[in-house]
Parts: sequence; C-alpha cells; structure tokens
Amino acid sequence: MLDSTGLPRAIVIGAGLGGLASAMRLGAKGYQVTVIDKLDRPGGRGSSITQGGHRFDLGPTIITVPQGLRDLWAACGRDFDRDVTLRPMEPFYEIRWADGSTFTMRQGDAEMEAEVKRLSPGDLPGFRKFLSDAEDRYWFGYEDLGRRPMNELWELIKVLPRFVWLRADRSVFAHAARRVRDPRLRFALSFHPLFIGGDPFRVTSMYILVSHLEKAFGVHYAMGGVQAIADAMAQVIRDQGGVLRLNTEVDEIVIENGRADGVRLVGGDRLHADVVVSNADAGHTYTRLLRNRTRRRWTDAKVKRQRWSMGLYVWYFGTKGTREMWRDVGHHTIVVGPRYREHIKDIFIRGHLAEDMSLYVHRPSVTDSSVAPDGDDTFYVLSPVPHLGHENGVDWAREEEPYRQKMLAMLEERLLPGLAERVTESLVFTPDTFRDRYLSPLGAGFSIEPRILQSAWFRPHNVSEEVPGLYLAGAGTHPGAGVPGVIGTAEVLGQLVPDAATLLPVRMAAE
Repeated sequence: MLDSTGLPRAIVIGAGLGGLASAMRLGAKGYQVTVIDKLDRPGGRGSSITQGGHRFDLGPTIITVPQGLRDLWAACGRDFDRDVTLRPMEPFYEIRWADGSTFTMRQGDAEMEAEVKRLSPGDLPGFRKFLSDAEDRYWFGYEDLGRRPMNELWELIKVLPRFVWLRADRSVFAHAARRVRDPRLRFALSFHPLFIGGDPFRVTSMYILVSHLEKAFGVHYAMGGVQAIADAMAQVIRDQGGVLRLNTEVDEIVIENGRADGVRLVGGDRLHADVVVSNADAGHTYTRLLRNRTRRRWTDAKVKRQRWSMGLYVWYFGTKGTREMWRDVGHHTIVVGPRYREHIKDIFIRGHLAEDMSLYVHRPSVTDSSVAPDGDDTFYVLSPVPHLGHENGVDWAREEEPYRQKMLAMLEERLLPGLAERVTESLVFTPDTFRDRYLSPLGAGFSIEPRILQSAWFRPHNVSEEVPGLYLAGAGTHPGAGVPGVIGTAEVLGQLVPDAATLLPVRMAAE
C-alpha cells in the first residue's frame, strides 16, 4: 500500500516512548509513518500535564542508559544531545527508613563503599560481590538478550545453560539476601524491580543488572522532563515526513488477506498500512484490538492468566514558597514504610490496600526551575498499590482521598513538615486512571510482571505470532518495562521489520 510519496506505509498505535522510538526506526527504514494516540500530546506514560504553573511529569522521571537514546537518534542520522539536555544526578537518590537511618546512592565506588561501611561494615565484601554479580547479568541479560529478538524458541533453548549458571530461578531479594545481612541493605539492593512492575521477592535475579546500569551509566534527568524527550522524538518523526494524529483512538487492527492491513479508528474511519506496530499494552492489543481475530497463543484466557504488575497511586502536587524549605530533601527520595516482605505480599498477592506505605518522592524543581513558578516546588509522590484484578479489589472512588490523606500525613511526619498548608495544586492518578487514560489492563502500572516465565520468549513477541505484518513495542513485550526497556523494544523491532526498499517492489506489483 503506497502512499502519495511512493513509500510503503506504517502505522504505529500509541505515542508512548516505545511507539515513538519504533516510528523513528521505521522512518529511518524508509516508511511513511503515521502515529496515532488517544492523548493530546506525545509521550504516553511519559507525557505531562501543566496545572497552575506546575508541570507534572506523569510517568518515568529518570534516564539510566542515555546511550540507548543516543543510538536511536544516530540510527535516524541525528544527534540526541543537540535535541535534549540530560543532567547527571549526584547523588542518585536517598533512602530513608523509619528509624532515622539513611542510605545515599551515588555513582563513585569510594562513595558507595563509604555508605555501606557507615551502615553495615561487615557487609562490604558482600556488597562488592553483589555489584560483580550485577555486571555479569548486565552483559548477558541487557547487552545480549535484551538487544535481540527472542521470538524463536530456539533462541531461548540456546541460553538456558547460562540462565541456570546465573541462578535466574532465584529472586532479586533472595540474591541480595545471600550477599548482605543488614535488612536495610537488602532493601536498597532489591527494590528496583518495583520500578518495572515486579515483585522483588519473585522476579528473577537477572534484574539485579539495574544496579550495574546505575553504576556504569549514572542516573540522569532530562531538562524539561521526559516530556522533552517525547517532544524531541515527535519532531524527529515529523522531520522524517511522518505524521502524528493525536486525540485519536484506534478501535481495531484490520486484517485483510491474512495479514495486518491497517486500523479502524473509533468513529469508523479506516487507514491502510503495510506494517502495523502496536505500542498499546500487549494485553489490550490482543484482547481488544484483535478481538475479532481467532488467536492461537494470546487468547483472552491466556492473557487473563498472566501475572500483571502492581497498580500505582500517584499524587502530583505543587507547593507555594517552598523552594528554600526542606533543604535536606533532594531530587529523588525513597521513604520506606515499616514493612517490606509483608507489604509486598499485600500489593501483589493479597490485593489488599494496606494502612502503611512506602513512597517514591520526586522533586524536580530542585534541578529544573521550569517545572514550577519562581520560589515554588513541584512534586510527584508514588505509592505501589494492588492492581484492579484482585478479588474484592479496591474501590478507588471511595479510597482515593483517604489514601491521599494518609500519604500527606506520612510526608509531613517523615519528610516535608508543614506540607498541608503549602499545597496549592493537586492531581491524583489511581489504577482507575491507568485503566482509562492508558488503556492498561487491570490498571497495571507496567503491563505484564517480569517474572522468569513471563520474560524473553515467554513474553508477547515483538513480531506477532497471531497476525503477519503486526509488530509489538512497549512495556508488555520483550525486553520489558522501564525507559531503557521500551526504547529497547524498538531496537529489537527494527531488526524484524523489513526495510521499506525490500517491501517496495512487492507492493508496487500489488498496486
């Protein structure tokens, strides 16, 4: 199906970071690309809302592997650093426990070892060993498996011995517990899977590689927020001749002659394409967008059986005249509740909204003055909560405000004294919001949970097993969630989609 430019057409469903990265790579391959998204601006979960002079970055807040973005830009003949300014975070973040103890994550070896010795001197050898373990898993899990397709079963079979050698059957927490004894260090070395939707007590220990990512590449903040990255991606797509259709929702992927032939929009309009990429959640893609297609693997029943990531409760708020207050509160702080293992069980297993909570606090205004009026602050506070699929699930219409009040009380007591009288703007996202705004099954924050039997080949593939001509990108497919992961899905997809020049003679003959 040639467009007026004479180029094969590609449609990308969803302008999240994975969809935008896929569109960039398809544009570089010679396709005329149209990106369709139901929101009013690009970025998906990485977009933003401005309210009362405060810019609230809605989703990811940090960049841990800038090289992935630089490689993406380079594939399009562009320079990422000309379009986006990254600022290294030092320190990365501070962890605060209820007993008053703290742990500050930094990049330097000497600084990190000093932190470990201050907290638990006897754990220093184990900490060093943990970082070595993390590096081993980085080279195998990220640089090898994470950067190539895993849609063939043989690709999994070939690497099974390496999985066994690295004890991929062991959980992240179990691996941390083998290396260090102090419960605070065990938390500090094992909580990271929560930021890609995983239960630290059940997610494969391959994900300790995140500790090496931080050490090797640092933690960065994009000036202007992740929205600035999304906007820059959208501009590259436009410069390639692509089109973004916002405020537009896809109702169905259309199948003609046994292959994906385009999409039907809500409202009935039909768009044709040679290649369709869905950056919608994999569960939504199969159960909704392909609802009229008989599916062999990703049936409704199989999708329903998947273990889904937890939900998220996020309070975005602005404060008046606080830029010089709370001087000990940096850009990123993790405020730890009194329980760890049992709290995680409440979230992932029991589906119970606990009285206690742990919080991730993002205060970008200490780095980026553009997020708030002069002298004011913008905050984003996240609490993991159960998704909507548990029996006797949470009624967020009833619990939203009581939960915010509990969060406010904890922040005032542990981090931001006097907060209540300073709040001027407020916005709350619950799992209901994720379900409705992002079409996320069960309101899950990060799609399918990255357990060992829901990763790599076991995850929805980047090239669909159900429909020729359909490809998948984003958190629900390989290699997974998180900014490096979703950018990586586009890199893998780029190895699977044929170049437009290869497709062109076939399509011209068909025309």
